[in-house]
Amino acid sequence: MTTDDHTAADRVSQSDTGDGAPGATAPTIEFRDVLKRFGDNTVLEDLNFSVDPGQRVTLIGPSGSGKTTILRLVMTLEELTGGYIFIDGEPLAYERVNGKRVRLSDKRRRESTRKIGMVFQHFNLFPNMTVLENIIEAPIHVLGRPKEQAVQSAQELLERVGLRGRMDARPSQLSGGQQQRVAIARALAMDPEVLLLDEVTSALDPELVGEVLSVLEDIADTTDITMLIVTHEMQFARDVSQRVMMFDRGRIVEEGHPDKIFSDPDHRRTKDFLSAVL
Repeated sequence: MTTDDHTAADRVSQSDTGDGAPGATAPTIEFRDVLKRFGDNTVLEDLNFSVDPGQRVTLIGPSGSGKTTILRLVMTLEELTGGYIFIDGEPLAYERVNGKRVRLSDKRRRESTRKIGMVFQHFNLFPNMTVLENIIEAPIHVLGRPKEQAVQSAQELLERVGLRGRMDARPSQLSGGQQQRVAIARALAMDPEVLLLDEVTSALDPELVGEVLSVLEDIADTTDITMLIVTHEMQFARDVSQRVMMFDRGRIVEEGHPDKIFSDPDHRRTKDFLSAVL
């Protein structure tokens, strides 16, 4: 067997997440034995979970429990300390080659993250660009789309998020809710298979929260995008999610259907957390 054959065999072994049946669909996202440390502080340890294609999963739990770190690891904004993450059965940051854990090349990482969009707490729009320019920047320069096609798609997305008339505005001319809706449109402009939502309403004034959540609920209802969501908006989590995972100190305390988690949780830590936030 050649070195290439060994590599291929290792990849198959690492990405076989199902029961081995031919044609089995791999999870869209899989965490396997994930470890993340910041210095001496262990944030995530022995973390194992998966998200199926099209599934909407919300992570809840106290601040500092590792939820945002999970999203940043999927986006490769943080480096794995140990373990593996897979997207569609393919390694995201590390793989096993000849029995060793090997970091993927930057090129392969970029190829994997093209499937992933992320909406941050603080919008992260380019202040020197118009709304339209913010949205078409990545499709043109990363995906190589013709400008005319990128503009048409951006206009359709702005219509969807209720901002068609603000294409020429600068971010500083928009409210926080409008900026976040532009950020959502910008993420969708890359046609992501996975959408990561990191406390997307936490920086908004209370009266602006509803307009952003309404847009996200529409996306959840009308697309098959896989979503991994971190939020303290419990009603939003209940309405949008198909599965809720309660985190504490970097571990999954319990998980299940939203109706079960929010109405009749099994774990005392979940009960205490929900009592404090609801």
